[in-house]
Amino acid sequence: MDVKSNLRHINDRINEACIKAGRTPDEISVIAVTKYVSPERAQAALDAGIRHLGENRDTGLLHKLDVLKDSEPVWHFIGTLQTRKVKAIIDHVSYIHSLDRLSLADEIQKRAKKPIDCFVQVNTSLEPSKHGMAKEEVLPFVKKLSGYENIRIAGLMTMAPFTDDEKAIRSCFRLLRELRDEVRGLDQWNAPCSELSMGMSNDYAIAVEEGATFVRIGSSLVGNETGGGQS
Repeated sequence: MDVKSNLRHINDRINEACIKAGRTPDEISVIAVTKYVSPERAQAALDAGIRHLGENRDTGLLHKLDVLKDSEPVWHFIGTLQTRKVKAIIDHVSYIHSLDRLSLADEIQKRAKKPIDCFVQVNTSLEPSKHGMAKEEVLPFVKKLSGYENIRIAGLMTMAPFTDDEKAIRSCFRLLRELRDEVRGLDQWNAPCSELSMGMSNDYAIAVEEGATFVRIGSSLVGNETGGGQS
């Protein structure tokens, strides 16, 4: 599997989705999800022109940090983040995609040396297996963070159900976009909330049509060397 060819195909699909939605491709950033591949495979993504890498575990992130330090990728922490793990990763990431509770916000605020771009994770599909806030919890949560100078609410994140039902997928993404607009309407100093992190290998084109600014793509871009789950 050639990463450059995969990226060309992904960019073609993003371009097609942008045409449908009246958007421009430069509005969308592709995050290469490297949690199931080696540092060498992650380097291949960087060599293909990717700037953004996403990891969901502190161990994977820290290992790849050392190997890939000369390439200077933009690191995203995209997995569930335990409060006790914040200290290990906070100085190395530019974005955290899984802010979903006040105790985590407290720890980020305590450990960060500068403002960190965070996505509030929302469970738009209401699946019990997925992490994230219910939609009605998001605005009160963001308001509580108005005094957290080390947290910048860059946007919202969600995962749609893994299904062939395009209507169900699109509904989740649309809900997130509408909720993002509500957060922006708060006009809160640390919550510009201009970004939408949504869309993975199976649904990123739909996500782009519905307003995604970051898509998180693993298996369709870099493959899967460990037999892990969907990304």
